[in-house]
Amino acid sequence: MRALFPLKQVMGLICSLTLTAAALTVYFFDLSFEAGSSVLLITAFLQAIIQLTVFMHAGEGEDKKIIYTGIYYGAFVALVTVFGSLLALVWGYY
Repeated sequence: MRALFPLKQVMGLICSLTLTAAALTVYFFDLSFEAGSSVLLITAFLQAIIQLTVFMHAGEGEDKKIIYTGIYYGAFVALVTVFGSLLALVWGYY
């Protein structure tokens, strides 16, 4: 029976719920902008990792190198888009 119990998925769910509760502390404890942004950024990043590895099985299978390359490329494009927008719109280099 122990072999049939999805322990990895249950632990992933508990970790996701814990990270969600940690993110809610930003709202309920009225943290400063810097502290709130830090908490939200860290919990969002950790939750994305948990979602990809536990529930989407990104690390399993023969093509995990291709999957992780796609994830790294997507993260790179997202960072370039965000920092490029900040550079042009906020910091005035356009």
